[in-house]
Amino acid sequence: MNAVATLIAPRTATLDEAAVLTAKAALVGLGADAGAPDWLAPGTACDLPFGNLAPEQAEAAIRHALTANGAGVALDIIAQPAATRRKRLLVADMESTIIEQEMLDELGDYVGLKDHIADITARAMNGEIDFKDAVRERVALLKGLKETVIDEVWQRATLMPGAAQLIGTMRANGAVCVLVSGGFRCFTGRVRSWIGFDDDRGNELEVVDGVMTGKVIEPILDKDSKLQALMAYAGEHRVPVAETMAVGDGANDLPMLLAAGLGVAFHAKAVVAAEARARVDHGDLTALLYAQGYRATEFVG
Repeated sequence: MNAVATLIAPRTATLDEAAVLTAKAALVGLGADAGAPDWLAPGTACDLPFGNLAPEQAEAAIRHALTANGAGVALDIIAQPAATRRKRLLVADMESTIIEQEMLDELGDYVGLKDHIADITARAMNGEIDFKDAVRERVALLKGLKETVIDEVWQRATLMPGAAQLIGTMRANGAVCVLVSGGFRCFTGRVRSWIGFDDDRGNELEVVDGVMTGKVIEPILDKDSKLQALMAYAGEHRVPVAETMAVGDGANDLPMLLAAGLGVAFHAKAVVAAEARARVDHGDLTALLYAQGYRATEFVG
């Protein structure tokens, strides 16, 4: 068997044997060889090894079969080549991916413009407006805000469920994990320390005499920068692209998601979910560990 499909249920649902057998039958119905199910976590995640069928065809067939009988509405399905599923490099977006917040939106709360800034953020993440222009526009609205507010707003940050296990488990198994964000280094550095990323990249707010000037220090890290970071880290650590993983939710993540060995759109905007190679719509970040074949008993963090 040269490929594997992983079925993953969110914490609020249960993956049962009937759904797994339905998925297996769908593969066999298309002429694939299908092996015995391998449960990575009882009731939560199961591998289905298969051969003689392209991963994208397998995923589509499984999704259709499960949806048709009402079993797959809340399941995530990731099909991929088996040989390179265990990744040696993770490049992750930060906001709405590793942490639950958009920190610029939270800073906007301190100038009474959270909803306005959040609207600009949403349009940028949906690819409706230029990302760099959106960064400049939002930061301009923060002009005059004291730098000390950064410490206050940081207290609002919460980790996305599964984030600590994702980073802890991958690093414990020798993978390099880096945070590459269109957000700001005043936050990426803190998230890096919080759960143990190897490195972080982000944009820089201009601050003079303890006050935000309303400007970003150029150049702005954008979608092209994220792609370049993926390739640079892979080269630096001598990791074949096939053994890299990228995860994010916004339009500025899409180039790196498409370039990575496995690019995962995580609870992503529609334009991203439609194009990414893999997506997690229902589960938490531990889905990325199950996709790599880790068992729940192997999780760290």
